[in-house]
Amino acid sequence: MRRFFAQNLLFVMSVNLLVKPVWIFMIDRTVQNTVGHAAYGIYQALMNLGVVFYILLDVGINNYNNRSLAQNPRRIRVLFPAMLSARIVLSIFYMIIVCLVGMLLGYRGWQLGMLLGVLVIQTLNALLQFLRSNISGLHKFRADAVLSVVDRFLMILICGALLIIPVTRNAFKIEWFIIAQIFCYGSAAIAGLILLKRISNVRLAFSLNTKRIMKIVKESFPYAMLIFLMSVYTRADTMLIERLCGPLGDEQAGVYAAAYRLLDVGNMFGLMFAGLLLPLFGRLLARKSSVQPIVQLCVNLLLPVSILVAVISIYFRSEIMHLLYKHTTDQGIEVFAFLMLAFPAFSLSNVYSTLLTANGDLRLLNRIAILGVVINLSLNFFLIPQYFALGAAFAACITQSVLAICFIVFAKRQIKLQRNIRWVFSFLFFFVLIVAFGYGVRILPFGWGWQLLMLATLGAGTIFLFRFISFRSVMHVMKAK
Repeated sequence: MRRFFAQNLLFVMSVNLLVKPVWIFMIDRTVQNTVGHAAYGIYQALMNLGVVFYILLDVGINNYNNRSLAQNPRRIRVLFPAMLSARIVLSIFYMIIVCLVGMLLGYRGWQLGMLLGVLVIQTLNALLQFLRSNISGLHKFRADAVLSVVDRFLMILICGALLIIPVTRNAFKIEWFIIAQIFCYGSAAIAGLILLKRISNVRLAFSLNTKRIMKIVKESFPYAMLIFLMSVYTRADTMLIERLCGPLGDEQAGVYAAAYRLLDVGNMFGLMFAGLLLPLFGRLLARKSSVQPIVQLCVNLLLPVSILVAVISIYFRSEIMHLLYKHTTDQGIEVFAFLMLAFPAFSLSNVYSTLLTANGDLRLLNRIAILGVVINLSLNFFLIPQYFALGAAFAACITQSVLAICFIVFAKRQIKLQRNIRWVFSFLFFFVLIVAFGYGVRILPFGWGWQLLMLATLGAGTIFLFRFISFRSVMHVMKAK
């Protein structure tokens, strides 16, 4: 199982590394630089409003579907028609409710039109994620990996052309960005339907069996509640900044989105792990097999790298932000630093929360998520009016750190994971050592590019020195049955 996981992880990471960094740094970032922080800020606030209410669109179908198929792949012929029908009904309901919420929040005119476009994007994305949950639930991870980048690859082609051609670049609007995403997500969803049909021979039919749909919704509700609560404490911040900062709301939301983009890049790898781990953990737990080796492997891969990236980001925060954005302020630089402090916590949460999800501990996860919502919203409502985007960054850092500790503690208790104090202290010592390396490198009489390269090299060498990752262990995992 470890060999299977490692081989598929390498393939997933390779595919994503070829496409997603190009999308984030060459397209998404360029769009923000082209249209400005204010226009991009309102777009991001509307996008996150749609994400917060994603519960209405999903009701936990994807996670339920993934876990069910991982345990019994034959159920796909029964589940798929009913779930597809439920998703269509939920999509209509979702768009109506969120539009009404948007009007209550004061969105009017072109902003409401942008919200409608964003909701279409979210609806198509939800359909794509549903199709991917079927594919990954059948353990077709490589097909899922390719499908996961189709929409971004198309966006690179379309928006890349619009941003390169002088005539369209000078006239580029945020509305064009929304329309392009609608086309690309729609194309990816069609590709997903064709792919699923070929690998599973599933019937692409509709089944309005109300009894079966209600049964699925009832069983999926804990997953849906978890998605909603997680969306609140991870995505409500941009919307709150835009609403609570008065006339500066759009601009501050854009500043926050610019800094958060880099955290999203780092967290992309943790989410890749989570996508692979959910069905793998589900199958291992169903067979009463030990998950300890997979957990340790993932933490050894994710945590040292995230610590190194966070330390590099803090020491070189000014240079990185000035390199990426035309109009960077001191405030934006500090927002970036606080957000990157949360990166190691995100990485740990992706592993341990996925383990609890696969174990079916939804009630426990929801209680932890409620704690996250209370902490995050309390801090945001207190800090944003005083410190604007910087206050939201501080709230995100505190929230994610507390939740990561909760996920680890309860995962060890529920799954009976072994305690290894020496392993924990090795990470703490590694962190102290990397901070010391960073301080030493920064006082050397070299340009910041050379300093960054030296710190990255020292950090990578220290990871192997501590044997978090070793060539022998990698070969052992690849060869193990």
